[in-house]
Amino acid sequence: MGARAPAIHVRRAHPGDAEAILATFSSPRAMAGTLQLPYPSAEHWRKRIADLSPDDFLLVAEVDGEAVGNCGLHAAGRGRRRHVASVGMSVHDAWQGRGVGTALLAAAIDVADNWLNYHRLRLEVYSDNAAAIALYRKFGFETEGTHRAYALR
Repeated sequence: MGARAPAIHVRRAHPGDAEAILATFSSPRAMAGTLQLPYPSAEHWRKRIADLSPDDFLLVAEVDGEAVGNCGLHAAGRGRRRHVASVGMSVHDAWQGRGVGTALLAAAIDVADNWLNYHRLRLEVYSDNAAAIALYRKFGFETEGTHRAYALR
């Protein structure tokens, strides 16, 4: 009999998650796949979480009480763009490929579909991030375009 997969619990982030989110964004593969800048501080993340708009959700995935990944769901605009949200996520290097991204994205889509009435979710991903692209495709996301020189790495 194989080892049981760890239970992943997704919840809304709170300022006490700042150190864990910092650790995720400090892990090399996670950092390389995001638009985050290096050397952030825990205080930066505490403030960012505390100052989130009520229309923005920052979710964390916990395993055994430790936050190991996060996913943001952010309103894209007002008025005629109110039906759109953007998604951004990151999973700590040690937890990639173990179901954390799937749990986070499923929770974000549930909030978007069943609580906030978003009709369109958009995200951006580096074109060489095969694992992330496979995850997004599993949930029905499609490639709509490619931006050249969009972000520095």
